[in-house]
Amino acid sequence: MKTDLICSACDREYSAGPDEPWRCDCGQPLDFAEQPLPDADQPPDFCEIDTRDGLWAFEEFLPVRRVVSLGEGFTPLTDADEWNTQFKLDCVFPSGSFKDRGATATLSRAAELGVETVLEDSSGNAGAAIAQYAARAGIDAEIYVPADVKKSKLTAIERAGATPVRVEGTRQDVTDACIDAVEAGDGWYASHAWNPAFFAGTMTFALELAAQRDWSMPDAVVSPLGHGTLFLGMYRGFKALLDAGWTDEMPRLLGVQAEGVAPIASELQGDGDTDSDEKNDVADGIQITQPVRSNQIVDAIEKTGGDAIALDAETTQEALDKLHRTGFYVEPTSAVAVAGLSAYRERGTLAEDADVVVPLTGSGLKSS
Repeated sequence: MKTDLICSACDREYSAGPDEPWRCDCGQPLDFAEQPLPDADQPPDFCEIDTRDGLWAFEEFLPVRRVVSLGEGFTPLTDADEWNTQFKLDCVFPSGSFKDRGATATLSRAAELGVETVLEDSSGNAGAAIAQYAARAGIDAEIYVPADVKKSKLTAIERAGATPVRVEGTRQDVTDACIDAVEAGDGWYASHAWNPAFFAGTMTFALELAAQRDWSMPDAVVSPLGHGTLFLGMYRGFKALLDAGWTDEMPRLLGVQAEGVAPIASELQGDGDTDSDEKNDVADGIQITQPVRSNQIVDAIEKTGGDAIALDAETTQEALDKLHRTGFYVEPTSAVAVAGLSAYRERGTLAEDADVVVPLTGSGLKSS
């Protein structure tokens, strides 16, 4: 299934292949030219879904064919009474984060295209996921990471046989170094921010959630927001369900960013000054100053009646401590969404009795 690509801005199309560009000539991200939809106009009963296929149980929605898999998907959806919400535990994936959703689709496409080496830049989780699935595919991987990357994530990359490339400077410096290598012809860009296959994988969050709730939509989903990998994936998944006629509404998508590095919140409402000296270093996994798909993120927020806010380190740490005390051992960035749920209620954006789902995106086992 070698689906062609199309520019999200100028509609220029590109043929699929190992030499396909990683972005449009105009500089904007590429997406798949087609969004497959199932033939059936009614969703199946949950008992009819073979959950042993994991997220690939929804292959009719995916523009990528399953080639590389570790059985990922159908993560638990559990009540969290302390917050009057439901948590979807994407922290229990094989590599310990939701990024496996994108990695299985991205490496499946890479394998189908005959790619020999993939390159990725990451603060840790995406790099670990790409490294693990590249190992499964028998594809070489080079992962560009910050020089101060957490040891647990660096170890995960190295033990999977990938080559970590540590880069001094900002998170943007890491990306720039990786792009230079891609432009030099060192490998295929398996970027969780740029590669459309990654978003084809993360859209399965919405499909699983809908199926687990018997195709009933929550009022809202509150999610961490950096590059928008999960945020945009959810939007595309919920929209595909609506287009297929399997659901009749979409939840509001509410993003939460880290104070001091909150470009989307700043654009929408001046919340979270990106020039502030106060930075939320607890939520280190979403400190993205220039989200590649910022226009698409804002569009998803507007079309779902959503929003984006920025929260400080103290608020995030308090939420993390409470999560740990109640049995949810997640990494710090996961806590920003839980803190965001409380903040949205305090601001009146969400009613206290609103039906809300929050993804817990990464395991605490990789937080040291």
